[in-house]
Amino acid sequence: MTDYLFYLLLGSGAGAIIAALGLGMVVTYQGSGVVNFAAGSMAMWGTYVYAELRNGAYVFPIPGLPDRYHFGDDVGFRWALILALLTAALLGLVVYALVFKPLRQAPALAKVVASVGLIIVFITLVEKRFQDVTAMRVAPILPREPVTITGDLTVPRDGLWLFAIVVVLAAVLWMASKFLRIGLATRASAENEKGAVLLGYSPDFLASLGWVVSTVVATFVAILASPQIQLNPTIFTFAFLIPALGSALIGKFQNYWPTLITGVLIGMGQSICTKLQNEISWFPEYGAREGIPFLVIIVTMVVLGERLPERGAVSNWKLPSVPQARVTPISVLVPIVLAVIGLFAFGPLWRAALMTTVIASVLALSLVVLTGFGGQTSLAQMAFAGIAGFALSKLAMRYDIPFPIAPFLAAIGAMLFGLLVGFPALRVRGTNLAIITLAGGVTIAEFVFKNPAVIGDIESGGAKVPNPNLGPWDFGLVFGNKVSRPIFGVFLVVILVLLCIAVANIRRAGSGRVMLAVRGNERAAAAIGINVTNVKMTMFAFSSFIAGVGGTLIAYRFGSVSDLSYGVMASLTAL
Repeated sequence: MTDYLFYLLLGSGAGAIIAALGLGMVVTYQGSGVVNFAAGSMAMWGTYVYAELRNGAYVFPIPGLPDRYHFGDDVGFRWALILALLTAALLGLVVYALVFKPLRQAPALAKVVASVGLIIVFITLVEKRFQDVTAMRVAPILPREPVTITGDLTVPRDGLWLFAIVVVLAAVLWMASKFLRIGLATRASAENEKGAVLLGYSPDFLASLGWVVSTVVATFVAILASPQIQLNPTIFTFAFLIPALGSALIGKFQNYWPTLITGVLIGMGQSICTKLQNEISWFPEYGAREGIPFLVIIVTMVVLGERLPERGAVSNWKLPSVPQARVTPISVLVPIVLAVIGLFAFGPLWRAALMTTVIASVLALSLVVLTGFGGQTSLAQMAFAGIAGFALSKLAMRYDIPFPIAPFLAAIGAMLFGLLVGFPALRVRGTNLAIITLAGGVTIAEFVFKNPAVIGDIESGGAKVPNPNLGPWDFGLVFGNKVSRPIFGVFLVVILVLLCIAVANIRRAGSGRVMLAVRGNERAAAAIGINVTNVKMTMFAFSSFIAGVGGTLIAYRFGSVSDLSYGVMASLTAL
């Protein structure tokens, strides 16, 4: 029993980080109506700024400016913290002014895409500015001496300190929202933006203030927590982001105390998973920690039917129109001819770039069906692609299933996973669906793609995939002593063209028209007899099948698959 209590208390520090990010998301949503998927990456940037200040330099994020201003020596904890928090405040203000203020009346899908784009921007910034030392250690900040709880129970002190600090921050935010005029105005604006304007409050000011406060709070806690973890570009961006989304959902993106409690409990639960993995033989070694927040999100939004509260914002922004697809000989033959000429005329480097572009286009087609035709959001497309890639390896190598049956069955497997992850779309859409698919994608990546039983020997390059061949014809990228063969590029182009024609035919057919009807207004579509449930599941089936085809092409491209082949970042980039 003492061991379990030790792991529970040990997880309070991680739970505090999760809760802090969740609290920041609540503040942001209350002020601007945006679910900030980039909350973790923005806090990450502020933490890197602090770490570099302790090394004697200030990092500039703006391209064109010098990378750093060198102070010559460590500026000390106090000044490093002040400068990092000022940077976080300015960052929150600039992000709102340049990105989300123009999108204030935009649909939720546009805000999701913008928020996801910020994740890519900040991760890229860290990789550019810290090319050699993206993984950093930060000197201790909070007291780390062990504290004795009972006679045989001793835990590090810093995690408990961090938990106490986050509780105080939650209390301050709660009191500000309940008793301060600016907090009451923010809550009023969330319920009725037009009414807040009539009372003399600027929604833009309230929104920008929310972004500043949320970014500062998240960065402050991330800095205090940074000595407990190895700072890297993904730790705050994904590892803590998904649990934070789950905690904020429990709080309905408006209540601080449920968000705090849920965040801490998720952190403790993930810590207990570490204990169970060591003691119970049948307990999953991979993906259990990531599965906890995914289950929280699923239960909250599907079983209990909880959704993001509607804001009283004025909106007249409609989704863009979808043009009629016209397939003509010229529109098909010209791109094919140009691509084939490029494949044979270019050298290996440019040829590889062209092949990568073709594969990326296949993955983009999966989003054309789901997001373009259906107005649904998915941040798990590369997870579906990965399912197909690993399935292809098993089918071809272990069971000797030939091409093209093996990739077709692999894509069917991806489609089944797509239907499973897309099932919540029957109850939710927009931002809610983006949260579910992101959590599902991360869970699949951790549970499947890092499991040695699936990926094989990582040191040997992962799970092997044979060349695609049809009778005497081999379409592989490498054959014998020949590398970067143009015939593989031609094979990719043929697959892309076939899928483009299929998607264009979907747009022109009755199935495409009912998708657009559901995209425009689900209730109106149901009123005229359209089965919205079947339409949504059909969209996810088509989309995940195409993503699965893209995953098999990636597998053929590299000749093997590993967890590095299908990262979450690739799903975000595709969107």
